[in-house]
Amino acid sequence: MKRLTILAALAAALTFSGSAGAQDWPSRTLTMVVPFAAGGPTDVLGRVMAQRIGEILGQQVIVENVGGAGGMTGSARVAQSTPDGYTFGLGTVGTHAQGQTLYKKPLYNAATDFAPVALIARVPIVLITRKDLPVTDFKEFVTYAKANQSSMQYGSAGAGSATHLGCVLLNYVIGVNITHVPYRGTGPAMQDLQGGRIDYLCEIITTAKPQIDGGSVKGIAIFDKQRSPALPNLPTAAEQGTQNLLAYTWNAIFLPKGTPEAIVKKLNGATIEAMKTPWVRERLEGLGAQIVAEDEATPQFLGDYVKSEIEKWAVPIKASGVSVD
Repeated sequence: MKRLTILAALAAALTFSGSAGAQDWPSRTLTMVVPFAAGGPTDVLGRVMAQRIGEILGQQVIVENVGGAGGMTGSARVAQSTPDGYTFGLGTVGTHAQGQTLYKKPLYNAATDFAPVALIARVPIVLITRKDLPVTDFKEFVTYAKANQSSMQYGSAGAGSATHLGCVLLNYVIGVNITHVPYRGTGPAMQDLQGGRIDYLCEIITTAKPQIDGGSVKGIAIFDKQRSPALPNLPTAAEQGTQNLLAYTWNAIFLPKGTPEAIVKKLNGATIEAMKTPWVRERLEGLGAQIVAEDEATPQFLGDYVKSEIEKWAVPIKASGVSVD
């Protein structure tokens, strides 16, 4: 009986200690791990959010760029961190959904190794073609691709990138088998598209918009449920007859599994407040990001969303046979 009393007292002390720690959090600088190189769209979004979240919490949030393995290296660093709230990560559809099927040996289980905090925004993917491809809309593109698939090529920012898998989904949905040309980043892929050396790209709207506006490439369709304010004249694939073609990257905040619920709740609140800040919204929407509604910014929603996204992307990835060691 005495031993049980001591154990109960110890458990109560540990619970009180964890609760007190959560109440005091944060008392020092925090780190946001962005699992990609500095300067890209994901990094820019992360830095905007980090600045505002730090202001709200009253502590500086340092951005640490940890690239590699399609973003899994940085996300693994978050999963393996001490669950005290001082290290959190900016996840994407690649790091927390596509990579679970794409990689033969993922570095973590995206559905169970993290404490989901908040979905921030989705950034839709746009189908763009070389400007002299003889099509003017998505229906014509589908017809042309089916007739010429043996000679066509599409590019991407690299095997396993969001741009690659956006086209994997496109090709799966419309039923074509077209040669993939992977590049080391969006820049060289875009250069070859502009030069007419490849036929099309499935690019995020952030980097597709300037090229479409400048007339160096042809915008064909946006892979989203509605048109984007960034490209209001570009119809969706759904408007043009293909209802099930939804491709995008998304950004969300994750803490390590086991982080106290009070800390998750407090970081979630700070994230939502940041998302509502006018200058933050202006910056993110300027990147083509679509900030989610508050009911989609809950930890519960994000946890369920990750599971559904893993299942969604597994289908076209497995069907295409693409994989990364």
